[in-house]
Amino acid sequence: MGTAGANLGAVRSHNAALVLGLLRDAGAEGISRLELAERTGLTPQAVSKITARLREEGYAAEAGRRASTGGKPRTVLRLVPEAGHAVGVHLDRDELRVVLVDLDGAVVAQRRAELDLGARAEAVLGVVAEAVEELVGEALGLGDEGLAGAGTLLGVGVALPGPLDHSRGVLHRVTGFPEWDGFPLRDALGERLGVPVVVDKDTNAAALGLSVGGEAGSRSFAYLHLGTGLGAGLVIGGRVHRGARTGAGEFGHQVIQLDGPLCECGNRGCVEALCLAAVGRGEPGEAARVLGVGAANLVALLDIDVVLLGGRTVAGEPGVFVRGVEDVLDARARRAGARGEPVPVRSSTRGERLVAEGAAQLLLAPVFGRGDA
Repeated sequence: MGTAGANLGAVRSHNAALVLGLLRDAGAEGISRLELAERTGLTPQAVSKITARLREEGYAAEAGRRASTGGKPRTVLRLVPEAGHAVGVHLDRDELRVVLVDLDGAVVAQRRAELDLGARAEAVLGVVAEAVEELVGEALGLGDEGLAGAGTLLGVGVALPGPLDHSRGVLHRVTGFPEWDGFPLRDALGERLGVPVVVDKDTNAAALGLSVGGEAGSRSFAYLHLGTGLGAGLVIGGRVHRGARTGAGEFGHQVIQLDGPLCECGNRGCVEALCLAAVGRGEPGEAARVLGVGAANLVALLDIDVVLLGGRTVAGEPGVFVRGVEDVLDARARRAGARGEPVPVRSSTRGERLVAEGAAQLLLAPVFGRGDA
C-alpha cells in the first residue's frame, strides 16, 4: 500500500469517483457490488471492474459478507481510509495551521505556528513548505523524492484570505496585503514541494468542508467567517459558489454605512470594518448586530436555508454572535411578513481547524465526485 496514493490518477474517473463516494458513505459496514450498481446506475460488470481496480490499488477492501434475500450471501466492500492522504493549509494573516487527513477526512496529524502574511513571499513559502514537510515526514515518512515520495499523499490544499483566482491559483490584492497582488501561489508552492497544490479562499474551503461533512444539514447555506477579517463561503444547490472570477463571498466589503470608518479595502462603512471596530472596543454584541445586518442582506438576496458562523472571533463568544445575528434576521423576517420558520443561525462545531480541514477537501472532494472543489 506504500505507493497507492501516487497512482490515484489512474482511478480518478467519473465512475470510479461515484463508487469511491458510496464506499466512503457506507463506512465500516461496507456496501455490496449489487448496491453499488443500483445506486450508480452502472452495470454490475462495470462495477466489478472498478472495484477490482480499487482493491488492487489499495483503496477498497472486503468488509465481510451480508445475508441476501435468496441466493448466497453478498460480499461487501469498504473504503480503506489510510490508502490516501491530503494536506490542508490555512494561511491566516498572523498564523499558519496545517493538517494531514486521510480519505475519510479524519485528522491524522496537525501543527500550528505564528506567521506574518505581510512578510516577503519567499519567506512565507519557506515557512509553509517547512511545516508541511515536517508534518508529512513525521506522519508518513519521506522518501528520497521528498513529498513526492511520501506514497499516499495526494497533494496540498491551501486556503487564505481573498480575493484570488481559484482556477489559476493566483492571488489578487489580499485585503491589507497588496504586495501579494498577482503572485502565482499555486505554481510557486507546487514547484517547491513537488506535489499538486490547489489554492482557494479560506471561506470557500470552510464551506466545502462543512458541505462534505453535512454539518449545515442543507444544500444551500452561507458560512460567515469572522476572525482577523470577515468573509463568506456560499453553498448553493450543494455546490460551492465561487463566481466566474472567484469573486463571490466577498461579504465583508458590502457597504452598510456610507459615512462609516475607512476600511482597508478603500471603501467606507464596510461590514468588516464596523465588525472589527466593535470587537476592538470590546463590544461583541454590537459586532454581532452588524454581522446580522450583513447576514440579513445575504439571506434576502439568495434565499438561503441556514447561516453558519465561525472563525476565531466567533469561537470566543459563539452564543453572543448567534443570538445577535438571529435577532436581526428574525426582525427582518417579521417586517417582511416571511412565511414559515426564520432562517436558523448556528455556530460551527468544527473549531479553529475548520479552514485547514476544508483546504484538504480541495484535494479529496474530487476523488469522491465533488467536482465543485
